[in-house]
Amino acid sequence: MNVKTDTKEKFTVITPVTDQLSANMTAELAIMLLPYIQKDIPHLILKLSEIKDIEAEAADQLANIQQSFYENNCSFVICELPAIVAKVFEEKELLDIMNITPTESEAWDILQMEEVERELLNED
Repeated sequence: MNVKTDTKEKFTVITPVTDQLSANMTAELAIMLLPYIQKDIPHLILKLSEIKDIEAEAADQLANIQQSFYENNCSFVICELPAIVAKVFEEKELLDIMNITPTESEAWDILQMEEVERELLNED
């Protein structure tokens, strides 16, 4: 799967370069994303701005990927979902349980808040 990668100081933005996201492609994406959990900068933003169609199973897989990150104290935020893609997440009742933001800037804000939260929890 072709992706654009933009590495920042505290996170990496991954943008799939495709207009469709199938379950098979999402499995391939998982193989690419999950190793970030072990990196020095493990926090990811998945930018779905170019996706025009997503299979329901792919949305479920993205929820599982996000859960894997949070289980390992890493952040994973999805941003810039087109309305048609957001509808699939809504139908699967994933919008309320996942970190999904309208913009990349808001995704960065979530990552910063989660970093502060982890620091506060580690102090206890």
